[in-house]
Amino acid sequence: MPVMLIFGTRPEAVKMAPVIRALQRHPRLRPVVCLTAQHRSMLDQVMDFFSLSADHDLNLMQPGQSLNTLAGSVLQALAPVFQQERPAAVLVQGDTTSTFCGALAAFHERIPVGHIEAGLRTGDFTAPFPEEMNRVLTTRLARWHFAPTGRNRDNLLAEGVPSERIHVTGNTVIDALLWARERVAPPQGFDRPFVLITGHRRESFGAGFESICRAIAQLADTHPALDFVYPVHLNPQVQEPVRRLLGELPNVRLLEPLAYPEFVALMDRALFILTDSGGVQEEAPSLGKPVLVMRETTERTEGLEGGVRLVGTSVGRIVAESERLLNDPPHYRRMAEAANPYGDGHAAECIVAVLDEALR
Repeated sequence: MPVMLIFGTRPEAVKMAPVIRALQRHPRLRPVVCLTAQHRSMLDQVMDFFSLSADHDLNLMQPGQSLNTLAGSVLQALAPVFQQERPAAVLVQGDTTSTFCGALAAFHERIPVGHIEAGLRTGDFTAPFPEEMNRVLTTRLARWHFAPTGRNRDNLLAEGVPSERIHVTGNTVIDALLWARERVAPPQGFDRPFVLITGHRRESFGAGFESICRAIAQLADTHPALDFVYPVHLNPQVQEPVRRLLGELPNVRLLEPLAYPEFVALMDRALFILTDSGGVQEEAPSLGKPVLVMRETTERTEGLEGGVRLVGTSVGRIVAESERLLNDPPHYRRMAEAANPYGDGHAAECIVAVLDEALR
């Protein structure tokens, strides 16, 4: 019985990989992988690492395309795929344009939808943009809601989702991380202690990224014995301020975007992580790494009670919280040793068990 998984970005691929592998082991359900290729090169790296292949590759990435252009392309391209495969169910993950449009296209064909990583909310449709709206709309389209935590379940109940449609599973990113950690080699060429940095959010483009870069520059100047390692997102609105403000600093290492296993290896070695990534907020606590989130809001509020702190894009807040981690060992230990609220590495098995029961 075919179950179609639709995704198009590297984070989606990481979080879908354990579900695909669990479906491959199932005696009755069969995964059908459909890539929108919303992010081409970074997506392909993850597929290779997990030894996965696509049954359908829509290859929709175009330079400089707008969200509306992408959305229209996804909806149009999926119709013949549904007609060919006739899936019993469609799975989408998270909050991308591929997520929402995959769910909408399936709804148009009367195919039931399962939403993996359901129930995350900031309550602000502008942050993250457009992700918050994507996930709220996907909720209205889904039949099965696979919520990572009890708090996510509460969010869905507050929006009127029937309790019998919500399943608290943990987050599949932990399944992927634990699998990957056993298979990655230690990073080469990183002999000095370092802080790992990622940043790509649309809502930070412009002044936000300028501020983030100034904070990193200040920290690098204050701590010459530390390296600040930053794999820089390919988006020109990230590349320009980062390379202009940080490119000449001797202890800031600007890297090309990393394949998933290399990034896991760096997370495992870092002192702590400065990020605006949702996935890193979930992964790093499993590795015992404190996380400072360079956003004004987060939909992953569970982590704020442990190893994650929200610092926004203010130079002062980023520098102050970084200095506290570097100079206050008890504070560092409290954050590093906090329990991870996002599951035990068996989320994919829980999701497949629900589908097995529902699709009999």
